Amino acid sequence: MAKIKVMSAGAVEGPVSELAPEFTRASGYEVELHFNTVGAHKERFVRGETTDVIILSFPAIEALDKEGRFVACSRADLGRASCGVAVRDGMMTPNISTVEGFKRMLKFAVSIAANDPAHGGSSGIYLADLLKRMGLSDEVGPKLKLYKTGRDCALALVHGEAEVGITFTSEFIAVPGTRVVGTFPKEIEYVNGYAGATPKHAALEPSKAFLSFLTSPTSKGCFKSFGLE
Repeated sequence: MAKIKVMSAGAVEGPVSELAPEFTRASGYEVELHFNTVGAHKERFVRGETTDVIILSFPAIEALDKEGRFVACSRADLGRASCGVAVRDGMMTPNISTVEGFKRMLKFAVSIAANDPAHGGSSGIYLADLLKRMGLSDEVGPKLKLYKTGRDCALALVHGEAEVGITFTSEFIAVPGTRVVGTFPKEIEYVNGYAGATPKHAALEPSKAFLSFLTSPTSKGCFKSFGLE
């Protein structure tokens, strides 16, 4: 069976992982999935790692496209993920419907799992900046438990390593045992769009077929079920 390689941001791991086997059954192409942060994948790709499909945030895809790294008109927009808060299933849920409620959650939480900004995670980079803007870096910083990926943040909740988790809600939904409290309040919301593209010198036909499959009406419903609009 022919195989294609896909490098993908973790925010869309849930739907892409669920849809890949369906694509294989329909097309005969096996899909080799590699999930990581946008920053990590972008760096590896720029350094020369090859892939047939790459799925990153809109800004990262646009930057690489301007450098002429993709097949013309191969971009396919997949969905938008929202940053939010989750707890382990069965735990009490904090009220984060307002900015003040969100701040209280940060102040009273014993430990908070978050994406490590140093590893290139979009949600972690945003959270670090948000804490600075709120003047809470010194107070909340020591409570943060930083993980390489959003999935690792979710697993930290399941394993009892952290009381609260902060990353894209789509990454919590993909991990059983977590419960999404909600997305950030409107005033401080963080929404990131994700798109796939075909790099030059990739296997063109299977790459095109995979991206077309991910944007079909049925697949869009799958993305929505993971909180990706």
